[in-house]
Amino acid sequence: MKFPKISIYDKYIFNQVLVTTFVAILLFTVVWIAPEMLLNTIKKTLAGDYGIKTAILSLSYELPNIFAKAFPVGLLLGTLFTFDKLSKDSELTIFRAVGLSFSRIVAPVLVLSLIVTGLCYITSDRLVPHAEKKLQELGGYYISTQYIYTQKDKDNVPTSAVIVSRYTRDTLYNVIVLDFKRKQYSDVHQLNNIYFAKTGKIKTDKWVLEDITYYNISGDGIFEDIRKYPTMNILEGEDAKNAFTLMTYSTKKEREITNKDLNSYIKLLKKENLDEEYRYMLNKYFQRFLHPFVCVLLAIMGALLGFSKPREQRLIGFTIAIGCIFLYYITLPFFDLLAEKGVLHPIITSTFPPFAFLCAIVAFYKSKDL
Repeated sequence: MKFPKISIYDKYIFNQVLVTTFVAILLFTVVWIAPEMLLNTIKKTLAGDYGIKTAILSLSYELPNIFAKAFPVGLLLGTLFTFDKLSKDSELTIFRAVGLSFSRIVAPVLVLSLIVTGLCYITSDRLVPHAEKKLQELGGYYISTQYIYTQKDKDNVPTSAVIVSRYTRDTLYNVIVLDFKRKQYSDVHQLNNIYFAKTGKIKTDKWVLEDITYYNISGDGIFEDIRKYPTMNILEGEDAKNAFTLMTYSTKKEREITNKDLNSYIKLLKKENLDEEYRYMLNKYFQRFLHPFVCVLLAIMGALLGFSKPREQRLIGFTIAIGCIFLYYITLPFFDLLAEKGVLHPIITSTFPPFAFLCAIVAFYKSKDL
């Protein structure tokens, strides 16, 4: 198999689009970071919460998340600006006159878009989770939130519930364990025992509560007996590991998890029958692979919008491009919700935006009569 020879034209177009894309990404980053992030960092620096070094590190750790969004936008605007300029200078007319087809003209752009796609994927999978972790460590922040873990039998009937009011690292605070009776009612699971502990420890293969107050409840819902225990294991083995994993990831946003860990988390959610969270994370997992591919589609769209007549208004193409980007990012939460609630399968909700871009490309191609 012989690859096409790289011509002067390819180098010319590649360099032109590369420069304009870089400028567009830079402008997008400045606009995104300037209003709120920079202001908050300055406030914390002036208040003494941040030193100069910490402030710079804080802003730098915000960049990967911005770049993940800026790559597709920058590539679209960079390609559009380049081809629009080539159209206005009649250079595209010359390229067509010497026999270059549309596919041959955009070939350098496709090569660049594949490179940007790889950068976008690596940024989302590796750099963003790493930066988020560093940002939390920089601020001295550790996970602390309420969590409920429910144990179920083979018939998927709840047998107990562990309620953690707050946890930090490996320490639990204000833990309540609800032990359900085996007898079930149509609308409620009756309590059998309640255990309360102010603190507890998360160990490798078990959760241990300390200084426990035990409440035994009668069938009428009355406390029959109250006792004290020094320690008690509430979760052991696989249940302890699964509960810790679920509790840890439940406090994280999708962007804080690598693809490998996200895949494992999705399997655990399915195993624990946490349907809504499973569908939502499965949708975000698919988006991890489809979002970088959007770079290729936007590059082609930018080239198509840039093909214009010498006297055609430049504003039209840029307005359409900005509108497409706006619709793409503003509708992503809507599709996330549809997947979470089970209205549409995550495969459909994750593939619909790229498919819509593909349809738009076909429509623009036909309208340009290329």
